[in-house]
Amino acid sequence: MSVKHIPEFRLGKVLATSFTATLTERQGEPVERIPTPDRLVDWLAISGLVVDSCSSSQLDRARELREAIHAAATAAAVQDPLPAPAVQIINDRSVGGLASPVLTAEGKQEWKLRSTHVEDALGVIAADAIRIISGEREGKLSLCASPTCRAAFFDTSRGATRRWCEMNTCGNREKKARFAANKHRTPLTAH
Repeated sequence: MSVKHIPEFRLGKVLATSFTATLTERQGEPVERIPTPDRLVDWLAISGLVVDSCSSSQLDRARELREAIHAAATAAAVQDPLPAPAVQIINDRSVGGLASPVLTAEGKQEWKLRSTHVEDALGVIAADAIRIISGEREGKLSLCASPTCRAAFFDTSRGATRRWCEMNTCGNREKKARFAANKHRTPLTAH
């Protein structure tokens, strides 16, 4: 019996845009990183949102939220009007979840889910999306410069000048492609 390879998660520092990165290469050959309910449970746990289980319909609602966040964040990044259906989905998921921010001993904020249901975790993700899309958090929404990716990401770098969603994936791939193209253009000199 062969085991199907499941792609690794791409985890960033911003919950909402990390969640949209569970589908990558949107402009190329899309890579689904939460193909099953169990993988969503895994992603949520890694992100500090532990749930007991996930059904297929909850996975569908999670993917619907992911795509709504992607659509709204993309619109915000290019300063287009936010798509009303995406805003409605984000708002519905936000008010549908029961969670509270709590302070850790290290002085950081975490989320405490009131139950271990997927809906509560989705509410936290939707609330984070609202904070970044509305401009409440310090940073800037941008689109990845990779032509096969074009993911919306939240840039908190000094000067907000990042070009890629992730330097270790899209950025490296683009730099390698430029290097290879330049190598082919450089004529060999005879000695």
